[in-house]
Amino acid sequence: MPDSRCLMRVAATSFVVSLAACAQTPSRALDGTASEATIAAHVAAATKAAGGDLGELLSLCKPAPASRAPQSELDKGLLALIDKPAPPPGKAFDNLYFVGADWVSAWAIRTSDGIILIDALNNQMEAAALIEAGMRKLGLDPSQIRYVIVTHGHGDHYGGAPYLAQKYGARVVMSDSDWTMTETRLEFATPIWGAPPRRDISVKDGDRITLGDTSVTLYLTPGHTLGTLSPVFDAQWKGEKHRVMLWGGTGFNFGKDVPRLVSYSESARRMASVAKAQDIDVLISNHSRVDGSQTKLAELRKSGPREPNPFVQGTPTVERALTVMDECAQAQRDRFVLQP
Repeated sequence: MPDSRCLMRVAATSFVVSLAACAQTPSRALDGTASEATIAAHVAAATKAAGGDLGELLSLCKPAPASRAPQSELDKGLLALIDKPAPPPGKAFDNLYFVGADWVSAWAIRTSDGIILIDALNNQMEAAALIEAGMRKLGLDPSQIRYVIVTHGHGDHYGGAPYLAQKYGARVVMSDSDWTMTETRLEFATPIWGAPPRRDISVKDGDRITLGDTSVTLYLTPGHTLGTLSPVFDAQWKGEKHRVMLWGGTGFNFGKDVPRLVSYSESARRMASVAKAQDIDVLISNHSRVDGSQTKLAELRKSGPREPNPFVQGTPTVERALTVMDECAQAQRDRFVLQP
């Protein structure tokens, strides 16, 4: 399992290769140094980084269950989330639009040669009612969807992709690890989501999807799944360019898996460095609860033309958010290491 000191030397362009090179170095959490004191220190560091504006992310510092709930409970909870009324679609930037549900998000990037969609919600019904209908309400043509980037291989993100691929010929993009997971053994399997898409475009760390005047760089950020992707791209607002990162997978819903938590922590730390290097000043999510997107879209609907865009947080805040996720992952890792 990778050691944090080893991974800190990993450059953005060689992350996957370096992970393999570091794999045999024991992690700090496994060499006997995890303790209640280290857990408290990580939670304190996360709390400090969260400040007064990133409190929602601190939920990650709460103890996570060592095993998943029974499938019947998962299905019941999922149905309750899907049944919540969907928020209105909204324009976050001049070229970035929210077309999601109450719980799970989908984002449409408008380019000079069509649309790049990030995630596809739970199923065909939501793809039609929320993505297609939402895009039309915003003046976008869903037939212009050229790519569907699936951030990770869970059905609330790939569910509508087969429908969009079949109807519009959209190419579906996912990491090789998560394509393999959807083809072999799904982490979460429920008829609510239906079958995953067929393997199409498989990407690796640092690959780009380019359409017209827009490029989306796909960073492999393993943790939430083994092949989670975090896209980075430019957004325009009133003549100004902003750099956006969508963190591809947030929760620790994979049970007692210390290597996954180590990967998550290192992914967050690495992307904080990317955020600083690229002046990324916007961090969004594929779940509205995480990024507060519904509140921000509501602010945009009622704000005047000269008001600042609430999605623009500034690079230091993006770095702080990633630090919260890093420290909470380390706290959870140490909890699991201490468990018998």
